[in-house]
Amino acid sequence: MTGGPERGLVVGVDSGGSGLRVALARAEDGRVLETVASKEPVRTGAGGIDAGHLLAQLLPAVGAMTARAAGAGDPVVAVAVGAAGMATLGDGLRAELPGAFARAWGVRRLALAADAVTAYAGALGQRPGAVVAGGTGLIAMGTDLSGWRRADGWGHLLGDCGSGAWIGRAGLEAALRAYDGRRGGSAALLARAEELLGPVAGLPGVLYPRSDRPAVLASFAPPVADCAAAGDPVAVAVLERAARHVAEAAAAVCPADADVEVALTGGLFKLGEPLLGPLRAELGALIPRAREVAAAGDPLAGAVTIAAALAGGTLRLPGDPHLLELTR
Repeated sequence: MTGGPERGLVVGVDSGGSGLRVALARAEDGRVLETVASKEPVRTGAGGIDAGHLLAQLLPAVGAMTARAAGAGDPVVAVAVGAAGMATLGDGLRAELPGAFARAWGVRRLALAADAVTAYAGALGQRPGAVVAGGTGLIAMGTDLSGWRRADGWGHLLGDCGSGAWIGRAGLEAALRAYDGRRGGSAALLARAEELLGPVAGLPGVLYPRSDRPAVLASFAPPVADCAAAGDPVAVAVLERAARHVAEAAAAVCPADADVEVALTGGLFKLGEPLLGPLRAELGALIPRAREVAAAGDPLAGAVTIAAALAGGTLRLPGDPHLLELTR
């Protein structure tokens, strides 16, 4: 589908574990007019992501934004929803959202995307390349614009290697090794663990019953980075291993082009030089042809990019029944 810019409005949605964010933008240029956020995450149950709960938050928010928008009365012509868990838990959204948006706004152009895809679009736009989205978890996405490649994103028990949860767990293991007197322990990490989480002898009782274990583990990643910056060799080694995992995920999804861009996005990379230094070295070794570039925007910006491109008939990112489902 090709064509020029269409007048009207587009809606971008970013639904994740920390809440729901919605942006209203101009269709012709993707310029964001207003953004609203809710700290209430969309519920997930036995049937997957709760479409009714998402719509109950989204429809009133968009109604209020369109009423306030310059040129109020312009139609919503495209919507892009990026949601954590879309690939495996998005059947309810796929069944309910097209009809709900058609009834509410008369809109037919809809993109339902995994949050890794909107993270990609936010970071690199519609260019080929690879993006690693790292926070509590970690996933890498790459495309040559003919199809998608994914690496990791398997959760803290089976993967997410190099993520905040992975780093935090490795740091806590080193703390417990120091507590036991085993090799590989770190007195510095032990002290930080007890400062943050209490006596480590009680750590299993603190951690194992929690439903938010990945977030608790990830909360220990910044202390690991602090200890590495202070020269603790065990913490340094943890971040070197994390960097190797991140680079391996990026290498697995990189297009085969001679010159390819790689972007890093997400809170994981705010750990700074203790992680980024070894990561640059690992990327240079594993993907010498790659050029690291700064991420242009976040997943909400990516949802707006996809919605505006869908409205204008200029969407180049490849459709996929699990990762980027398109209704036009």
